[in-house]
Amino acid sequence: MSKARLFSLQLFKDFQDKERFFNNLTSDKELSRRIVSQYVLLVMFSAVYGVVMGSYNSFAQALSSGAKVPAFLTLTLLVCFPVFFIIQFVLGSKIGFLQMLNVILCGFLMVSLIMVAFAPIVIFFLITGDNYAFIKLLHVAIFAVSGFFGAKTMIEALRHCCEKSKVYPKVGVVVFRFWVVILAFVGMQLAWNLRPFIGSRNLKFELFRQREGNFYLAVARSLRNLVEGETDNGGDKNPEANDANNPDSVRSR
Repeated sequence: MSKARLFSLQLFKDFQDKERFFNNLTSDKELSRRIVSQYVLLVMFSAVYGVVMGSYNSFAQALSSGAKVPAFLTLTLLVCFPVFFIIQFVLGSKIGFLQMLNVILCGFLMVSLIMVAFAPIVIFFLITGDNYAFIKLLHVAIFAVSGFFGAKTMIEALRHCCEKSKVYPKVGVVVFRFWVVILAFVGMQLAWNLRPFIGSRNLKFELFRQREGNFYLAVARSLRNLVEGETDNGGDKNPEANDANNPDSVRSR
């Protein structure tokens, strides 16, 4: 068994012993390897979940979403992490750049781990149902739950650094809660710009869709369609479908 695989298995064992896990997060021992291992696992888990998401539409969408979900998490981390580290540094944090990256990355790894754990449930609803609005809301709920546990993991790690290691200021934990809110908004906007992840079966495969509407309107529309039992085509315009359902348009041809 390779050293990388052994290190990954050890990482999962550490999850069960939080005291040891949090101590390793800010330890200088094998820090770079720990960061690489966490990121590799994050990419693997999120890619699997992305493939499951896109399989609702087509094989092409499954491959596309399998690449998009890891890219989405990576971009969210790259956009939000620098400002957080600078603020913590100003507040007096003694945690180094790589140590802080390791702490934040553990939360993102938890997000991907929870998402892939929900994959069998998603597959079950893909097989037994065909309601696009419900599938979209299911994925939104899974991302929300995963994000909650990811943020919880990071907060616990920072509290440990504050109370046990004495290398992190208490005010930093408060600031982190605001940062999580910013992280959520950035993540939702990125997800909207990278869509589709699921893809309506009424539309052809698209790598990206034109920018229209926003994430909140899309969720509200899916809720309405789910309650009213209407067909949800993803909020995208389909002139041919509209013309086919318009008697006046048919008569004018």
